[in-house]
Amino acid sequence: MASLLRAAATWGLFPWRGYCSGVRQGKLSKDFVEALKAIVGSPHVSTAATVREQHGHDECQPPDAVVWPQNVEQVSQLAALCYRQGVPIIPFGTGTGLEGGVCAVQGGVCVNLTHMDRILALNPEDFSVVVEPGVTRKALNTHLRDCGLWFPVDPGADASLCGMAATAASGTNAVRYGTTRENILNLEVVLPGGQVLHTAGKGRHFRKSAAGYNLTGLFVGSEGTLGLITAATLRLHPIPEAMVAATCAFPSVQAAVDSTVHILHAAVPVARIEFLDEVMMDACNRHSKLNCPVAPTLFLEFHGSKQALAEQVQQAEKITQDNGASHFLWAKEAEERSQLWAARHNAWYAALALRPGSKGYATDVCVPISRLPEILVQTKEDLKTSGLTGCIVGHVGDGNFHCILMVDPEDAEELRRLKAFVHQLGRRALALHGTCTGEHGIGLGKRQLLQDEVGAVGMETMRQLKATLDPRGLMNPGKVL
Repeated sequence: MASLLRAAATWGLFPWRGYCSGVRQGKLSKDFVEALKAIVGSPHVSTAATVREQHGHDECQPPDAVVWPQNVEQVSQLAALCYRQGVPIIPFGTGTGLEGGVCAVQGGVCVNLTHMDRILALNPEDFSVVVEPGVTRKALNTHLRDCGLWFPVDPGADASLCGMAATAASGTNAVRYGTTRENILNLEVVLPGGQVLHTAGKGRHFRKSAAGYNLTGLFVGSEGTLGLITAATLRLHPIPEAMVAATCAFPSVQAAVDSTVHILHAAVPVARIEFLDEVMMDACNRHSKLNCPVAPTLFLEFHGSKQALAEQVQQAEKITQDNGASHFLWAKEAEERSQLWAARHNAWYAALALRPGSKGYATDVCVPISRLPEILVQTKEDLKTSGLTGCIVGHVGDGNFHCILMVDPEDAEELRRLKAFVHQLGRRALALHGTCTGEHGIGLGKRQLLQDEVGAVGMETMRQLKATLDPRGLMNPGKVL
């Protein structure tokens, strides 16, 4: 997915290029680089061009240095040093974000947190775990397997868990288990001046509290603009006794999305409900060797006891059939389910294969469930009108969907149509009382839409919070606000 960012920056889809070129702070002094080495050790500091480029994105300037701290004490010292010297700080996890969140728009120091990869505490009785920022979703679930617990939030990419906190990530399981925001109990955050904050109190992992302001919620989704997340206390869930997955095809987009709404209204506890339009299904059939109808399709998954699953499946099948569904394919065995969901998670690569030599761009919006049929049908019409090659895939159980678009980066007219389509999609979502992004975040690309979404008072409140925590504006500058 990192290639998406590089392509977007190059194409000038958003005003990254001009922003990135005019406010650079200048290269770091030799003494400052030596001070970085004194904190983390020489092997954990690099100013090599290739390394810096790996932590930046094309037209956006790369950082001036990359550092790999080994513990929170080093992160604190690094933050204090940078802040004293007026050097921008850019947190970096696995680099799988989609809105330019790691672009070093003013140069500075990129703090790569992947070497901090310990699972610090596991409390199975309390259904919680404490992880450092280098721990990824898949690594955690592998570690948890023997104790019968898992962390179900699944954005597709094997993202770092603290990075998921920073971007408020979600994914296919959000309809049942919630997003990252609902599954974070506490955060350890190094503030810009080097102070270490525990947002719910040091060592605490309670399920609910009415004590003071919700500081944890403030930092979830802050995209590195308020501090560096150095540990996260996560809520865990029992691994279900049984799982069943299914796909079914529909005669129209409207019918597929109506089924989604009806399933939710019937209180069927579906764990995943994903929509893929006919273009996306054609791509997945070719790329993942499936044999599904080329039609608007729902991917569903149910979790629970074997007895409960039988009832859930029966209810869902009846609802979908009433909306014209056909070609049911059920997957009960783990290997079959994995193959099915691998096809869904590989949708990006399948879409790129539809137009060899093109570059991909993805955007997302989220609307109230009741407005989902309307915006999806409108978006399909907008795609046809634009003449762009694109497809729709989404976590429709919570009103969130993505458009994946393939373009020729050398075709200025096609890029103009792409930019117009993306802007129109964001405006449509806002007009339907939705949001310009359900899970990708604001980053660099959606700052204007954020202003339209929250209004002048909302923006001013955010700016005041930013100014209080980061008065010098050095934490991941240029993002969100």
